[in-house]
Amino acid sequence: MSAESRGILDTSTVVQLGRLPDARDLPDEPLITAITLAELAVGPLVARDHNERARRQAHVQQAEADFVALPFDQEAARAFASVAASLRGGGRKVSARRFDAMIAAIAISNGLAVHTCNPADFTGIERLEVVAVSVPEVGE
Repeated sequence: MSAESRGILDTSTVVQLGRLPDARDLPDEPLITAITLAELAVGPLVARDHNERARRQAHVQQAEADFVALPFDQEAARAFASVAASLRGGGRKVSARRFDAMIAAIAISNGLAVHTCNPADFTGIERLEVVAVSVPEVGE
């Protein structure tokens, strides 16, 4: 990876940032998508108690402050068609992976890799570079 690499952190990676032992799997210039912000914004609304709601809201605000969010624009919409076709061709339902598919489309349309703690979520998407991000096991 180049010293000046840019890449997209998917939602799983943004959520795990505080647990990552080091940044070797992350791009030098991490970006997120508007889709990740939308996913994160749901968290406080579905939290079961006040403390969890406050924790999730703080996470949303931190992500908004720390990252540039790339939009789902016309280029991403065009790329989404090939992402959906790749998923369907691999026997996967696009609806089950819609957020990941939209993040992938934004990455493809911007020529960026997706850095993810869940690389299987992006399996079979043509033209997408996926970088697996290592996460410590529970209890580490």
